[in-house]
Amino acid sequence: MAFLVLAINPGSTSTKVALFQGDTVILAEEIAHPRETIAAFENVMAQFEFRYQLVKDAMATTDLTQLAAVVGRGGLLRPIAGGTYDVNEAMQRDLEIGVSGQHASNLGGLLARKIADDYGIPAYIVDPVVVDELEPVARISGNAHMERQSIFHALNQKAVARNVANKLGKAYAKSNFIVAHLGGGISVGAHKLGRVIDVNNALDGDGPMSPERSGSLPMGRFLDWAFSGEMTKTALHNEIVGRGGLVSYKGTNDLRDIERQIQNGDKEALGLFEAMAYQVAKEIGANAAVLKGEMDAIILTGGLARSAAFVKEISQYIHWIAPIMTEPGEDEMAALNEGAQRILQGIEEAKVYLGEE
Repeated sequence: MAFLVLAINPGSTSTKVALFQGDTVILAEEIAHPRETIAAFENVMAQFEFRYQLVKDAMATTDLTQLAAVVGRGGLLRPIAGGTYDVNEAMQRDLEIGVSGQHASNLGGLLARKIADDYGIPAYIVDPVVVDELEPVARISGNAHMERQSIFHALNQKAVARNVANKLGKAYAKSNFIVAHLGGGISVGAHKLGRVIDVNNALDGDGPMSPERSGSLPMGRFLDWAFSGEMTKTALHNEIVGRGGLVSYKGTNDLRDIERQIQNGDKEALGLFEAMAYQVAKEIGANAAVLKGEMDAIILTGGLARSAAFVKEISQYIHWIAPIMTEPGEDEMAALNEGAQRILQGIEEAKVYLGEE
């Protein structure tokens, strides 16, 4: 059956809403929020009523009485396995307090629950960034004071992996993939039989440099910088996330700008383009080792996968490992809807978020 589902994706500067009948988009809107509007709120949770009313207004001309479910973008919850989850009281509590940090996506499950309650229907979230399916060996960092964390583009990675599995005539749970999400941040995950058993921390940790994130850095040099007295902790964090990567070298997070500079003969831009592709390829190679060479495909996805030149640059290093499949861009709204539809159609069962055990 093609169920009517409302999807909600709150971001830092916008709220996306979309109404689906099965896989078909009935209505889609992206509501932009000027920075000064958002800045007027004390914190993320203070934006709830504001965003709730905007979603209601966006759907004002639509009959929602036939809604089967509402699905929201998952926020910074406690680490959980991938899948579609009911928005229960434990989840609402953890989203409200920001148990793993404050971000606009924390509002996704809360808005879904509120609107779902208006119509007496279920509310879900799907594959939040805190999906954690790491093998025990992958958690060991090399220092007893900290372990590796799984924070990555889980929603898109798992959605494209399922899509590719379908194209190959296989179930995701019976497939092995390496998925490289190439965007403002870059995450490369080893998907083994439906679980992401290793992945770099794409938020503020290790892995390849990206358009605006530094990725792994030489730790000795970083410590010298951190204790030089020139930088605050906040300033250092900003250098890693937001001002790292291409921004650090060339002042832009747009790969198209870099490609234009290359066309104009800029050798530094060419070197950075090649280095970012090189680092992505190295991470893919590392994940090939994690999967012991047993994989169905390497999947390149995210906004940077729209660049044929960037895909070609990466592919020259990895073409011998496994077939390369490109799924450019990302469709988070469709991925949210697909997660809800799988539950409504009885393909999967909704998981229960336990919170603090």
